[in-house]
This record gives sequence, structure tokens and C-alpha cells, in this order.
Amino acid sequence: MNRQNALVLEGGGYRGVFTAGVLDALMEQGVYDFASVWGTSAGALNATNYRSRQIGRTIRVMLAFRDDKRMMSFFSLATTGNLTGGDFLYHTVQDELDPCDVETFNRSSLRLFAVASDVVFGTPRYFEVKSLPDDVEMIRASSSLPLVSSAVTIDGHRYLDGGTTDSVAVAAALGDVRPPDVVDYAPADRAVVVLTQHREYVKGQQLERMALLSRRYTEYPLYVEALRSRAKRYMEQREYIWELERQGRIVVLAPEVPVTVATNEHAGEPLLDLYLQGRAQAQKRMQEIVDFLL
Repeated sequence: MNRQNALVLEGGGYRGVFTAGVLDALMEQGVYDFASVWGTSAGALNATNYRSRQIGRTIRVMLAFRDDKRMMSFFSLATTGNLTGGDFLYHTVQDELDPCDVETFNRSSLRLFAVASDVVFGTPRYFEVKSLPDDVEMIRASSSLPLVSSAVTIDGHRYLDGGTTDSVAVAAALGDVRPPDVVDYAPADRAVVVLTQHREYVKGQQLERMALLSRRYTEYPLYVEALRSRAKRYMEQREYIWELERQGRIVVLAPEVPVTVATNEHAGEPLLDLYLQGRAQAQKRMQEIVDFLL
């Protein structure tokens, strides 16, 4: 039987180096047995490098530019309105300093969906990233954190970080929810899910609380409600993920110990350590993953 497999990647800023370690280990073993990959925020960036088959690019970029003030800094926030320097990351790095292999990306049959949040409706939007550089703004929208980023406008709609509305898009990947913007998609039979927080993690509400206190989004009441309810929905989503795992519909890879890497981590050692944790876990479970995808 020919199964449809999906790869689902959580975000988390620089915590995405755990995912990078997992994906590099999979690519080194030639594991590309997925019909689709679903990435939220940093997960969308990781998904891009997986589709372009560039082993080591994610961790290389994060280590090389982690303390560059154009990458993720209050200097960038003050001068561009974005904590993460959008033009620097999505154009200077993407096209010049450490280019994405767009030829390989654009030849790939792997469908890539980047999750963003519609600011007007407070709902997730699942952008299908079909070609680069044409669709790079979809990835940028998925990764634009509230309060510290400007909304990205695509086709007249304003978008911010997908984590506010769907941190781990496994329900969409499996067809348990059917997003109206995803067309001609056959739901996956099973999925490999990569989380960036350990299994016992309990979500706080610090960024969302700051965004609410700022009153920056008062003209978008549905988005305000999404911010207010995010922590509760995220914890419910994790319970759903554990249930899918018990049913055998998904394999979950997650850090085995609490993650201390900050969303905007600038120290190289903890980034490299978390990346190596991802590699080690994927290598240890490689046969399990390969058998699951058959």
C-alpha cells in the first residue's frame, strides 16, 4: 500500500536548531519519504532547507549570524520595526551570504505549507510555498512574531506568526481539520512530528501578555482573542498530539530535557548543544522512523 506521509515542524525561534538536527540526520540517511511538510514560524524555515536538501544550512546560518545585529536584535527592532531583520534574513542571507538552493527547491515535488495567522480573522492560514524566491514572503509571514514584528501583507491580508493560531499543524496534515485554503491535498495517513519543547513543558503567556498590554492590536478583536487563548489551545494541542501518538498515527520527536535556549538566543554553545540533541535523537530512532514511513 502506498501511504501518504507528512512531516510537521513546530516553531520556536532559535529552538528550531533541535529540528535542524533532526532533519540533517534524516537527510544524511536519505529519508525523504514525505508527500508534504508543514512548518510554523521557524519550522517553515527548517522546512525550506529540507525541501532544498541543504544539510547543515539551518544551524550554519543560526551560528554564523546569531550575534549579528541585523539578524535578531533590538537594534533591528529599533531600525526596521522587526526583531528579526526581515530583509537581512530573507534576502541578504537567503540570496547572497548563504544562498538557498532554489533550483533544487523548485524542482521538488514535496509540498510545503507555511502556517501564518490572519490578523483580521484570528485564524490560521496555510500558505503553500511553491517556488522561491517568489513565495519567500509566505515564510516571512509565518515567522513574524507579534509585537516585535510588522505584519506581512499578502494579497491584501495582514499576517503574523503562525504559532498564535496553529503551533503544530498536524491536524491539518492528517486531515482532521480541512483548511479551506489548502486545495487538492490528500490527507496524510501518518506523520512525523518534531516539537521544540520537551514533553513535560507547560506553556506560559509572556509574549502574548505583552502584546495584549501594548494594546497594539485592539482594532483586531479576533486576533486579540487568539492571543488571549493561545496558551490554553497550545496545551490542548499537545494532548491531542499525545493521543495521536498512542494511536500510532504519528511519531513524535521532542527534546528529552527542558530547553533553555531562548527564542532569540545569542550564545553559540547552547545552540550547538540543542542541535546535537536533535541529531542524536533522530539517529537513535532512525530505524523506527524508516519503518513507520513504509
